[in-house]
Amino acid sequence: MTYKAEYIWTDGTEPTARLRSKTRILADGAEPPIWGFDGSSTNQAPGKASDCVLKPVFVCPDPIRGGDNVLVMCEVLLTDMTPHPTNTRAQLASVAERFAEQDSWFGIEQEYTFFKDGRPLGFPVGGFPAPQGFYYCGVGADEVYGREIVEAHLDACLTAGLAISGINAEVMPGQWEFQVGPAGPLEVSDHLWVARWLLYRIAENYGVSATLDPKPVQGDWNGAGAHTNFSTKAMREGYDAIITACEALGEKAQEHIAGYGAGIEKRLTGMHETAPWSEFSYGVSNRGASVRIPWQVEVDKHGYIEDRRPNANVDPYVVTRLIVGTCCEALEKAGQV
Repeated sequence: MTYKAEYIWTDGTEPTARLRSKTRILADGAEPPIWGFDGSSTNQAPGKASDCVLKPVFVCPDPIRGGDNVLVMCEVLLTDMTPHPTNTRAQLASVAERFAEQDSWFGIEQEYTFFKDGRPLGFPVGGFPAPQGFYYCGVGADEVYGREIVEAHLDACLTAGLAISGINAEVMPGQWEFQVGPAGPLEVSDHLWVARWLLYRIAENYGVSATLDPKPVQGDWNGAGAHTNFSTKAMREGYDAIITACEALGEKAQEHIAGYGAGIEKRLTGMHETAPWSEFSYGVSNRGASVRIPWQVEVDKHGYIEDRRPNANVDPYVVTRLIVGTCCEALEKAGQV
């Protein structure tokens, strides 16, 4: 007997990597082995030296094919078994290991937009729907579009065992969000990439595409982000560590902006619940700040923070690496670990 293993990886497309996948048939009981692919077709190698290596790093049940079939998230290696330059997971792994004792947790809010026939789902031909205001967490056929896809995706993520923790309709028609976490930096990132793959794959069945474009419609419409919630053990135990983390993010604000997704200046304008990309701020219950401290965190004097700057198209391996590196280093220097 055999089973199907769908190998998934991120390619070398710039400025935003894309997902790729292919199927391998394996004998029952066999673990998914290292495999390979043509890097010259994924912007990861020249034709004269095209071989790249797929190293499995996370395996889960395949909710689409069912049975014993699996999804296999992979890192990309060079043929000498060192990380490929596009392998951002390997960069995260070293930082996560360095600060492992601080026990970082993440929850990432992945916004996305459904498109069909060249326009967002719910947008009429040659025009615009009613202004945004009633679509967020809405109900009813005049406010919500694509729910059947969203529910199928949620069920698939649960069947796969991913750390998905919720869904909701977003501010613009055809725009939705799912949340992954709480989980450690590597786990949340692996799970988010697989959840993205499942979203694209399931939407195929409906003739719909899902995009992570940070500003899918110009004008008075919200963009799409990946708000990133973060805490360490010290932050979950005391408020001083919360403030230290916020101040540290401000000191490296532009380094983070550069790694928070292509086109960030189109979304972080200071409007539509964003802070300007060129400025940094933090505040309690402030969705117009770069970093929000939830009101309950201020009351309880411990908890987590929400970095509202990452784009929907951010690489989770990059955003978690940057936040762990910046915040954990600052907490270590402050003796708040």
